Amino acid sequence: MNWEQLLSLKRFGDTEIRERAKQDETRLGFEVDFDRIIFSSSFRSLQDKTQVIPLSKTDFVHTRLTHSLEVSVVGRTLGRRVGKEILKRHPNLQKLGYTFNDFGAIVASASLMHDIGNPPFGHSGEKAIGEYFKSGKGLQYKSELLPKEYQDLIDFEGNANGFKILTESKKGIEGGLRLSYATLGAFIKYPKESLPKKPTNHIVDKKYGFFQSEKEAFLDVVNSLGLRKKESEGISFYRHPLAYLVEAADDICYTIIDFEDGINLGLIDESYMLEYMSKLIKSVKNEKYYSLKHTKDRTAYLRALAIGSLIDEAVDVFLDNEESILKGEFDRGLLDRCKYEAQIKDIINISIEKVYKSKEVVEKEVAGYRIIFDLLDVFITALNNKFNGVASNYDNLVLNLLPDEFQTERGKLYDRLMQICGYIAGLSDGFAIRLHKKIIGNII
Repeated sequence: MNWEQLLSLKRFGDTEIRERAKQDETRLGFEVDFDRIIFSSSFRSLQDKTQVIPLSKTDFVHTRLTHSLEVSVVGRTLGRRVGKEILKRHPNLQKLGYTFNDFGAIVASASLMHDIGNPPFGHSGEKAIGEYFKSGKGLQYKSELLPKEYQDLIDFEGNANGFKILTESKKGIEGGLRLSYATLGAFIKYPKESLPKKPTNHIVDKKYGFFQSEKEAFLDVVNSLGLRKKESEGISFYRHPLAYLVEAADDICYTIIDFEDGINLGLIDESYMLEYMSKLIKSVKNEKYYSLKHTKDRTAYLRALAIGSLIDEAVDVFLDNEESILKGEFDRGLLDRCKYEAQIKDIINISIEKVYKSKEVVEKEVAGYRIIFDLLDVFITALNNKFNGVASNYDNLVLNLLPDEFQTERGKLYDRLMQICGYIAGLSDGFAIRLHKKIIGNII
């Protein structure tokens, strides 16, 4: 892989090459990506999607939207710092007009949208969709689907759904958001299809990054960027190098900030913060820490230092391994190779025990499963009945609840199933709850 190709400004439908040197410096192509994401309806829906802890009436917690904004800030810094060194190592990029801010803009944009495809109710939303088709009423469709199509459904993946949202053509809107291919490449953490599942221990095989419905769009992007194809069964490529920075930005934020949320909400004792965060920080000024009166201020102080420390580590690991990353040989996340790997795992384990398994979170996940199962069943049944010419009056009423973009008639079963999964995945937590109440007859 080579940087010139990896930093492509190409967008869907382009017939001419977009040269970096000819870009308008007041509105760069990579910055346009950021703007398009910010103004998209899919991004706005993240404001009412759970990050980990359900929205609280008594305190502030992170949503997918606030989390994504914070990941974007960290990603921008990572991109700029890496970009500054890459330009020194590859002076031809400077001659072509690239700057370190380009790297920052690409990583910031990809980080901003890294959760854009996630269903409501956190990661349990993904699992609920998958289990509906694996062991719920959706199992009846298995015999009518190709193996890879069925795998898309039983392992429903937010990353693949995100790629669908970003690239799917609709009537009058060709190519989705029409983002630059460099940004799309940085977004794709798992550049492979759903089967074979986890064929190796390489980080790119952990999950998958596109549904069968977006196969052609995926191949267009990865081939245009010159991503290296893996020697394996099925469609599988090695990552765009900047995807490692997007992943690191996400890892840094959820590791530190979920831990911080747990302390601020009283789920984790504050003493853990100083004990574990100080292990990530080169030096903590105890007089500064103890001079702060409120818990939130003390945790914010340590959080800022810890994030800065992990940014330094991620940048160093990336630059030390640039060559192996470009060859596809770097097989783990950046933070999995940093000197704080053990300390990060300790913090995550505490968050799992005290936050992710807390009563409030578990209650949200239980409710989410039931809501998603019921919504999938009602809408899929209605859509299939209509296609087969046996729709009841109730089915027609249900389908009238679908937005216009989900009303398109689709002849293939897989496309109809994905159509409803896409609709359900796009719902915010609050809207999914309200819609479910209507479905079960509770209109109060």
